[in-house]
Amino acid sequence: MVSQSLKQAFVGIVGAENVMDAEADKHSYSYDAAVLDPVLPALVVRPSEMDQVGRIVKLCNDNGLPLTVRGAGSNLSGGTIPSKGGIVLLSNALNKILEVNEEDMYAVVQTGAITAKFAAAVAAKGLFYPPDPGSQAVSTLGGNVAENAGGLRGLKYGVTKDYVMGVNFFDVEGNYCKSGSKTVKCVTGLNIPQLMVGSEGTLAVMSEFILKLVPPPQAAKSMMAIFPDIMTASRTVSAIIAAKVVPCTLEFMDNFTIGAVEGFAKVGLPTDAGSLLLIEVDGHPAQVAEEAEKVEAICKANGCTRIQVAKDAVERNKVWEARRAALSSLARLRPTTVLEDATVPRSKIPAMMQALDKIAKEYKLTIGTFGHAGDGNLHPTILCDRRDKEEFHRVEKGVDAIFEAALGLDGTLSGEHGIGLAKSRWMEKETNRASVLFSKRIKAAVDPKNVLNPGKILGE
Repeated sequence: MVSQSLKQAFVGIVGAENVMDAEADKHSYSYDAAVLDPVLPALVVRPSEMDQVGRIVKLCNDNGLPLTVRGAGSNLSGGTIPSKGGIVLLSNALNKILEVNEEDMYAVVQTGAITAKFAAAVAAKGLFYPPDPGSQAVSTLGGNVAENAGGLRGLKYGVTKDYVMGVNFFDVEGNYCKSGSKTVKCVTGLNIPQLMVGSEGTLAVMSEFILKLVPPPQAAKSMMAIFPDIMTASRTVSAIIAAKVVPCTLEFMDNFTIGAVEGFAKVGLPTDAGSLLLIEVDGHPAQVAEEAEKVEAICKANGCTRIQVAKDAVERNKVWEARRAALSSLARLRPTTVLEDATVPRSKIPAMMQALDKIAKEYKLTIGTFGHAGDGNLHPTILCDRRDKEEFHRVEKGVDAIFEAALGLDGTLSGEHGIGLAKSRWMEKETNRASVLFSKRIKAAVDPKNVLNPGKILGE
């Protein structure tokens, strides 16, 4: 609950049209893409100028109001649910691309810029921004940095943190702070930009980023390798990497996911396949030709029954259309979709797949699995109906078992979706108590009133 005088203070900063407290507005910003209970904020505010952001942050801190920054709300870990109520700050009007420097290959961009639009803008200048989360058509760069988002190209090109050269932000008292540099090398002071990446808005309100750009690959070749079962495909992933070939993309689908995608997207996938790998190599044309030939040979030597190489851009796009449709295709089968983000060393993918099969049987769950096999980042996706309490209880047990399995295989809770609310209780299990306490001391030092996105990553 926010008093009328406090509401008027926000109106004084951004104008009445950008302060929303109607029930419909509050419900609209009470949830994100995670399967978690919604929490209504007291107010939703939408700044359009950077100086307004600092004043909003200061006002929240002065009054002890929880503040949750929201881009597109497409995150899958509950990072933008206003779990303590308070204020939701919408960043979508702060979306300017301030600079694209072709000579020094960087860009300066505001937090609310849409990822795909930014990538297209730099591509028009002959440059390449590789991070490509599945939600890139709607997700914001601020959200990508906050959650350290990944994408299909993560195996070769890394994730968002690998492209953040600088972060400008407002501290909890509303002061504007700068960190990082436009230079290739910068070792000045604490590595604040990387501290901000993945912090999910718990340490500051990020406003602008300096992002590294790279030259685009000269050529690329995509292929689809079809396998009789999951294990042969899983072993092939390790064999490709062991042969010193690093594709830009090496994706995996199990039989259930293949059927779901074909039933929805109709792209001609082999529904009788046990599993398939979608592979793309890129770089210099000669290197691409050599690596594609080597990948084909490795697939065939490891049990691949058929391999289809895209002949042109149309066929290449069809391959990636299939992969990008995986989550939406699965989601249409049942009312509730619980997508997890467990990640293991890629040599342990076969063991993780065996664990997932065991979990599905033990808890009587329908699990479709796809993901970034090349970097061990699997997305076991449980299809269920949350309204069925007995079924959802089994789902929760199954999710716990998935995390246990991943950690037991030297894996991690998240490869690209962050921790948010969904996984905070597991933090100590992956790291240790001292590590969590160290992180909490950092949070307490920069946000002593616990105003900034409280409850996320580290729990209470």
